[in-house]
Amino acid sequence: MFGAVAFTYGLLMTFVMSGVSRNARLCRPNPMMLSAIGYLLVGLTGGASLVLFGYAGWTYLGSAV
Repeated sequence: MFGAVAFTYGLLMTFVMSGVSRNARLCRPNPMMLSAIGYLLVGLTGGASLVLFGYAGWTYLGSAV
């Protein structure tokens, strides 16, 4: 299950980054849907990293006490 989620995330991130870089090279604005998916992926990445960092800290402090 995790493999399918990681593959889909990677595919979407690659699509968004390639689209944004191509639009920047051609000096064109990004479509609204591309920007929305990009912001969603950035938010999910940040949220997941905070949750995992918090879990790592929680387990570290729990085992130290």
